[in-house]
Amino acid sequence: MATRPAASLDTFPNPSPERDYLVHIEIPEFTCLCPLTGQPDFATLVLDYVPDARNVELKSLKLYAWSYRDKGAFHEAVTNAIVDDLVRALRPRFVRLTARWYVRGGIFTTVVAEHRKRGWKAPPSVELPRFEPSSSVR
Repeated sequence: MATRPAASLDTFPNPSPERDYLVHIEIPEFTCLCPLTGQPDFATLVLDYVPDARNVELKSLKLYAWSYRDKGAFHEAVTNAIVDDLVRALRPRFVRLTARWYVRGGIFTTVVAEHRKRGWKAPPSVELPRFEPSSSVR
């Protein structure tokens, strides 16, 4: 069992590389330090990506996120650095990281950073009717 953070991201082969599909990951306990005050900053990271040849291994992602706990970084810098590291490790078709920073001094901050593989086009969205369960049993 790992007891230390790790700044690397492990990957595994995409089990369905012929298909565009979305991987959605939420990291609700992300922390780093304010580079000016040294106080902790807390965020929920929402990662959405469309893999190409590789997927991120979740335990390594957890240890990677943990590696930021004692690093000082502005919200914008840390969000973009994580996207850069994901792009280097995965070479995804698409990645979007939404970092929702908790309130500090009465201000909430959300930073969104994206990367698209050159030439990749998102498939058209499919709108399906919303299913409403019946309130009565027949």
